[in-house]
Amino acid sequence: MRRLGRRSFVMGAVSTVAALMTGGDAVAVPRPGAGRHRSAEQGEMRGVWIATVANIDWPSATGLSAAAQEAELIAHLDRAVALKLNTVVLQVRPTADALWPSSFEPWAECLTGVQGKDPGWDPLGTAVREAHARGLELHAWFNPYRVANHTDPSRLVATHPARLHPDWVLPYGGKLYYNPGLPEVRTFVQDAMLDAVSRYAIDAVHWDDYFYPYPVAGQVFDDDDAFAEHGGDFADKAAWRRDNTDRLVRETAARIKEVRSGTRFGISPFGVWRNASTDPTGSDTAAGVETYDDLHADTRKWVKEGWIDYICPQIYWNIGFAAADYAKLLSWWAGTVKGTGVDLYVGEALHKAGDPAQPAAWQDPAELSRHLDLAAGHPEVGGHVYFSAKHVKADRIGAMARLVADHYSTRARTPR
Repeated sequence: MRRLGRRSFVMGAVSTVAALMTGGDAVAVPRPGAGRHRSAEQGEMRGVWIATVANIDWPSATGLSAAAQEAELIAHLDRAVALKLNTVVLQVRPTADALWPSSFEPWAECLTGVQGKDPGWDPLGTAVREAHARGLELHAWFNPYRVANHTDPSRLVATHPARLHPDWVLPYGGKLYYNPGLPEVRTFVQDAMLDAVSRYAIDAVHWDDYFYPYPVAGQVFDDDDAFAEHGGDFADKAAWRRDNTDRLVRETAARIKEVRSGTRFGISPFGVWRNASTDPTGSDTAAGVETYDDLHADTRKWVKEGWIDYICPQIYWNIGFAAADYAKLLSWWAGTVKGTGVDLYVGEALHKAGDPAQPAAWQDPAELSRHLDLAAGHPEVGGHVYFSAKHVKADRIGAMARLVADHYSTRARTPR
């Protein structure tokens, strides 16, 4: 997704940890429209991510007037309606700052270019109101632990919690992160996110794939002191880290229900939990990143335990891709959610369509439409979310237009 923000960092992590993007074999796929699609009456997730970190999608630049920012946001919402989408996933806490007048954290830098500066309006409040007025759900996307896309605390506003509590923060891979191993950090980030839930009728709390950071060769995430203080019951640091992430998920899920019972909780992890070569329960993949081992995020457990309401794995590869075949991962995730009551939505890599750096499959405008045909053969799949809003707008090779023509002839209810 991005170079600084969300999805191309996934590609970057994969390519640096291992050569994941290395071609693939063709497989037979259904003809367009051949699958048994959900009817509009059944309800279906049709979502789009709107990323704000580093101004990936919105606002298009820092320092726009409040009126210009709002007009751009409304245009994204109107476009979603025109394409018969029904959900927007808006990033509201990009770097431990906020797109609402938070009681815990400063105003987001992406709005004015100056962290902590009041933008003169309430972006999240406006987004909720205007989305609902258009029949769209608004899922508020938070990043729990990322503090900054640099390692200089002095660049943060003086009142930033990371400056007031420097012992909470660790540098790693050119970025700053809150330390997930500190109980006080887990409490604080929950408080900061739930502040938005208490203020606004958001339809879901949404996290992406940032938990412990993606591995960076030759660097160490230096949480030894936290492990020494809090990890006494664990034989190794990896198990302790996974437990820290489990606690964050489990505690947040319970607190959301306490604060606003109708708000759902969804997570959009990297698409591979574990390779079958690592764990026979894993997927038939050869991914260079496995969330269980590298991000200390046991995404499969969260589904099996029913801690979350939906999971939206980022299956950002084409059908037949050798190391991580979309078709194989789709089937694995469908099997994982089956019988759990957890909804499955698929994160789709619209940003790859027409990108000359991507394999040949992504130069075909029909690739994403084929993904939906495959998904129609898995009743567990409740819909799709597209990365991201600027690619929906640009639609470089017409992949989104093709998908809408093939699959979204009418508007659909949201899954709930």
